Order: sequence, then structure tokens, then C-alpha cells
Amino acid sequence: MTLEDFTEFADEADESAASGRDDESSTAVGDGDVDPNADSDRPAPNAGSDRPAGEPVPDADSGSFTAYDVEPAGDDRGLGVVSVSQGLRVAEEDDETTLKAFVTTGNREAVRLGTYLLVPYPDGERLFCRITGLEYAQEFRSDDATEIHARRQMRRDDFAERDYKFMAELEPMSVIYGDGDDMKRRMTDRVPKPGAIVEEAADDAEIKTGLKIPDDGIFLGHLSVGGEKVRTAAEPPTVDYRVQDDYADGDPLAFRHTLVAGGTGSGKTHASKNVLRQYLDSDRTYPTGDGRESQMAVVQFDPQDEYAQMHDDNPALDADTARRLEREGIAHGGHDDTVALVPRVANATYPGEGHRAERVEFTIPFSLAQDMPWLVAGSGLNENQYPALLTLLNRFFRDYGDSGTYRQFLSYLDDPALKEELDESGRVHEATFDAVKRRVRGIPGGVFDQDAKPITELDHTLVRPGGLSVIPTYHLPTSRQKEIVVLAVAGLLVDDKLSNDPKSDRIEETPLLIGMDEAHNFLSDADNVQARKVVQTFTEAAKQGRKERLGLFLITQDPQDIAESVFKQVNTKIVLNLGDEDAIQSVNIPSNLAGKVPYMEKGQMVVYSPDNSEPVELIGLSTCVTRHGR
Repeated sequence: MTLEDFTEFADEADESAASGRDDESSTAVGDGDVDPNADSDRPAPNAGSDRPAGEPVPDADSGSFTAYDVEPAGDDRGLGVVSVSQGLRVAEEDDETTLKAFVTTGNREAVRLGTYLLVPYPDGERLFCRITGLEYAQEFRSDDATEIHARRQMRRDDFAERDYKFMAELEPMSVIYGDGDDMKRRMTDRVPKPGAIVEEAADDAEIKTGLKIPDDGIFLGHLSVGGEKVRTAAEPPTVDYRVQDDYADGDPLAFRHTLVAGGTGSGKTHASKNVLRQYLDSDRTYPTGDGRESQMAVVQFDPQDEYAQMHDDNPALDADTARRLEREGIAHGGHDDTVALVPRVANATYPGEGHRAERVEFTIPFSLAQDMPWLVAGSGLNENQYPALLTLLNRFFRDYGDSGTYRQFLSYLDDPALKEELDESGRVHEATFDAVKRRVRGIPGGVFDQDAKPITELDHTLVRPGGLSVIPTYHLPTSRQKEIVVLAVAGLLVDDKLSNDPKSDRIEETPLLIGMDEAHNFLSDADNVQARKVVQTFTEAAKQGRKERLGLFLITQDPQDIAESVFKQVNTKIVLNLGDEDAIQSVNIPSNLAGKVPYMEKGQMVVYSPDNSEPVELIGLSTCVTRHGR
């Protein structure tokens, strides 16, 4: 408690007594609870006076003396200074680092957890750090947990900042050195000087260098802290965050896979469209195996009939917003080369009312089961029954060739002579034969061999350099039909990408991004043969994607349900609002950012891409760059 505290309280009490008020304030002093002059120096010379500081003030003992203004001359720079009062240390182990700054009174309301700061060294290098803790500490040796202090505060409308120290705990992130285009970063290996000025980072280049954010690449959003965009002195004043997709800096992160995780209403489809549109920009190309440069093809599986809208312009994107996006190098506008490849299924009609993209119908030929037997395995086959299915499929296609249909296969299984032959030869026990037959008949009808062109003959439509192919499944009646369609087309793409003898040169040669919404429905760990085979296929795709120019773009609201073997291959994680604790833990982002996830507004996100930058908080574009919504 300061001398001013006693003076102010005593003055209030004196005024109360002089006016004859008998309230709690006068009682508190009059009863002897506290003596304003006890164990203290005399009141400040100007206390209770309008006399400006610096003028002579009469004194009872010495006649007069001069009081000086305590405010230093000149203008303050920065937020505060590095303090050594509570230790000053940087170490290889984070928990052994002690770095704090004293924040001056006028700056205290502006600082937030996560704010990025710069601390200069004497030789011109800068320590780039962020605020990880804020605290008030006592300025004077006094007890502010007292009745007299509490009641005094209850009678005031303001808070006496001068009574406390405001300390910011800092986490060193890197040391920045050099200038302009030569600016570089290294690990923190120096301790700043006591009293060094701490300033909020306000230079775009310094912030990007400190966080290791590339200048070019796929735009995701603008850097933010606490839900507010980081502002700089540059034009535009925001800091754009991008993921690198240039082979000059290592493998493009598109081929090291991306996960977009967010709950319902978090804006994950909006964000995903914005990111996918960047990959389809006509200026973005990737080298192919024969040395050419080619645009990327995107194949997007669409359970809610939303992504074919990317063909159309967004009517809500006005001219001013468009010009701002162009200045920042952000692709926008409908993508003309968008085709909706619609699976033809019996008793199902695709409305397709939300877009103007071209539509092409296709069917899943049963011949794909030769390479993907798990399409007809169902979820109930065990380790003994699955090899039996392989035996039956091999014999069937040996007899019928690639033109063999699902209906013919069902009739094939009805042959009692086949069942007897396989049982007697010891290749397939009759009970196992019957079990396989039941599972195969359990496949929903009307998926295979419908009246449309087989997807195997549409490879040049499915995969087009610079083209977006959307596979809508919203109109399919059952989840099993949706699963068969998605896994059949995705499996076809993956097999040709990884095969030494691909059936489609177009698929094999074109850089390809496979987008899978509601990925948890198709790539989950489960205790059955089909799930294990599917996960094994996509795990291999994820591992080899870098050299085969194949990327996975997985979108989900349940990231905890995606198989761990696939999840571990994902390099870039874009996390929007998630309310489920298991889901948040599964994405494995740093704890300081994980704690923010349940509170993020629509469009806010955390990006964790270790090979691209430090983990950061972003705000995505508020307006979708293509059409979005009904």
C-alpha cells in the first residue's frame, strides 16, 4: 500500500467528518483503525493541491523546496523493458528459460497472450518472441488483502496501476539477423541485455522470418492473436500465411498431405474451398516425371453437394474485395474447369441444383473388384473368409474376363457344383463358402454396372491438369453405397499412382490432389478385414505420395476416428473450432493453441505445419472466393 493510499483515504475521512457525515468512511478512521501519519513519511508536497509540479512549495521546517515532475522527457518507445528482477535466462530446455519484461502503465491494456515481440541486441540482431504469461506483481511491500484496502477500492471507479508491476513472460522463438531479402533466423542462442526495449513486432518481413512463414505458396489466412489480425506498418497491414508448394524448398506440402478438422458450423467447407481454389490457380504448376510442368488436378469427394459450386462466382464477393485479393496474390472467382462426375445408382436421382458445372454420369464396373476385393467384402468377413473371397473372385474373372458383372458373380456363387468342388479340394470349406456368399449378397443392389459409362473409361475426364472433378454422393440412398463409390474411385486413383504398370497414363503422370470430406467414414480403424485393407492402401498412398506427386486433402469433424497410420503421414493440420476434447487431443497441436480451439469463432483456425512454420493462429477469409451456400 502506498503513501497515496493513506492520504487519499484520510482526506476522504476528513471531508466526511467536516461535513458531519456519520458514514462508514468516517467511522473507519475515527475509530482508530488506521493512523494516516503513523509509520510513514509526510504527505507528498502537492497532495491535495492544484500547484503544478516543479514550483516551490512551502515547508514548515525548511521554508521551501522544489518538487520536480517525475515523468521522463521525450517519447516512450515500445511496450516496456526486459527485467532482471525475476531472473533473466535462456536455456536449451524451455522450462529452464526465464525471460520477463516490465510493461509500462500506458501499454498494459494493449498486450495479449500470444502477442509477438522483438527485443534488440546491441549488435543489431533481434530476439523474436511471444507473450506466454501476464501477471500483476506488487510494487511495494504492503498487504493489499486487507479490509481497509478492499473498502477503499470499492469506493473508487478506477484501478491504481502505479501500485503494481505488470510483467509479461516471454517465450523466445528465434533470433533474427540481416536485413531485407537477406533476413534469416536461427535458434535462440543469446540472452538479451537487462533493460532492453521490448517492442511489438510490426514489420511483415521480420514476423514472417521469425515464424518461418514462406513468402510464396498456398494462401491459408492472415496471422492473428486472440482472434484479432496482427497489424503491421506495411500495406496491406496484415500478415499473409502460406504453405510452401515449391520443389526448390523441398517437397511441396500438397504431396505431404493436409487435414482440415472442424465441428459443424466452424467453417471448414468454406475454408477448404478457399484453399483448393489456390491449388487450381492457372499460374501454379508442378514438375512431372518427364520434366514437363503441369497444373494440378483435384478430385473432391462431396457428401453434401457443396464443392461443385466452385464452378461459379460468389455473388457476395464485391469489386473492392476482389481487388484486395488480387493485391495479395489470392486466386478467386469460379473455376470454369469444374465437372460434377455423378455416380449412377438404381433408384437415385442427382438434383444438382446448386451449381452450373457440367455433369457426367458414371458407373462402378464390377471388374474393379479384381484389384479391390474389399469393395464386396463387407464388414463381416474374417481372416479365413477373406482369402476364400479372393479365390472365388479370381476364378470368376478367369472364366468371365473383365466384362463379368456383379449379377453374374451372384449366379456364379449359386452353382452347387462349384461349392462342392472347392470343399472337396480343401480350398474353401463349405461353411466358409456360404458365409462369403451371404456377405456378397449383402452388398446393396444398383451400385455396380449401371447404365452409364464405367469410371475406368473416364480417366481423362476424372483427372485433368488444372481441372476440378467433384464426386457428389449426397443423392445416394445408403451409406454403404456411398462407401463403395468413394473407395472405388479413390482406390482407382491411388492404384494407378502407385503402380509400376498403371492402366491410365493420364492418372499416373498428372500431379493429383484427392480431397475427401467426412474422411472419418472411409479411413477409420476398425476390427475387420475390409477396413484394414482400405487403411493399408491409403497409408501406402500417403507414404509414397511425395515421390508420386499425390496429395491427400482430408476434411473431417471427427479426426480422432481417422486411422493412426494415415494420420501420422499428414504434415499440415488446419484446425477450426472443435468442441470435443478427444477430437482436440487427437490433432496433436501444441497445448497453448489447443486450449484456444473450443473458443474460436467461425473462420478462426490453428495451423500446425512443422515443415512450414511455427504453429500459429490464423483468421481465414470472411468471404469465400467461389460460390458457397444456397
